[in-house]
Amino acid sequence: MARPRISDVAAAAGVSPTTVSHALNDTDARVAADTRARVKRIAREIGYTPSSLARGLRTRRTRTVGMISDVIATTPFAGQMLAGAQDAARENGHLLILTDTGDDRDVEREAISALVSQQVDAMIYATMWHRAVDVPSGLPSDTVFLDCRPADASHRSVVPDDRAGGASAARELVEAGHRRIAYLSSDDPRAIAADLRRDGFLEVLSGAGISHDPALILHGDGTTASGRRLATELLRLPDDQRPTAMFCFNDRMAGGAYRAAHDLGLSIPHDLSVVGFDDQQYHAAEQEPPLTTIALPHYEMGRWAMEVVLGVRDADPKTSHLMPCPVVRRDSVGPPPARSANLSRRRTIPNESAAPAAPEP
Repeated sequence: MARPRISDVAAAAGVSPTTVSHALNDTDARVAADTRARVKRIAREIGYTPSSLARGLRTRRTRTVGMISDVIATTPFAGQMLAGAQDAARENGHLLILTDTGDDRDVEREAISALVSQQVDAMIYATMWHRAVDVPSGLPSDTVFLDCRPADASHRSVVPDDRAGGASAARELVEAGHRRIAYLSSDDPRAIAADLRRDGFLEVLSGAGISHDPALILHGDGTTASGRRLATELLRLPDDQRPTAMFCFNDRMAGGAYRAAHDLGLSIPHDLSVVGFDDQQYHAAEQEPPLTTIALPHYEMGRWAMEVVLGVRDADPKTSHLMPCPVVRRDSVGPPPARSANLSRRRTIPNESAAPAAPEP
């Protein structure tokens, strides 16, 4: 069956094709309301769909939004950023076009040029993790930055409120009664989030009257293996110096802390409480016991960025919007253990080589 044409709608409605075009696109107030309603009803009944290309030429809008990302499309636990952006685009009659560059600057330049030449209505620039970025050349001035902030504060952006998230993690442990709390951080100099989470963490400790021991902040590369190594180092300290709780930069490092505790014969949360960060899909909730963590608001950030770039909501171009990071309470936090119980339960690992390497999830 041939696809219905605008002339078919015009014939059925008893009006000209021009009137049909104006009625369907709401472009001429002189078309009477009853005529407009009749044309739209007939178009629906016969299954007529206006050409998006022709409509774009008339309105100079393509109803598309381009998204440039580094590795988001290939990173499963960041997919919620795409879901949030896609949902908001769909609700506002737009299609999202995603280009994942693999963090390759040459590919990025080509992708930006291609999307601009396609005349997308707007663009979003997204990264896998919170950091400051130099604005790539060729990006339109109304581009919104997602999960990153432009180094020159020239564009609107949305990032997680990592400082408040670190404070929430510390508060969970302090309110459970812990006073010797370690922070397993990231050593990547680009990771703004690591320092922000630490600052929020230390602020809560200070407010609780806890003098924090700098020896309880260790840095790793964010992997499960580094979390295991750092946690083992801390848990092998003399009993009166060991932390009773650990806040980890991400859920993978928290998983490493779980393995270190298991190596030493310690039980979570009876002997060691652990809080992660990310609420990484298929990871945090699958730990034994399930991991209490701070969720990264991927979906909410993706939705916010799309709504801003489409003009559905306003945003300050000079200040990054901080998206709250909620606490996801599970079973890895409890009160601090009695020291004597710790001593009786703990096994000794003579050296690091005795602990098998931990495969990455």
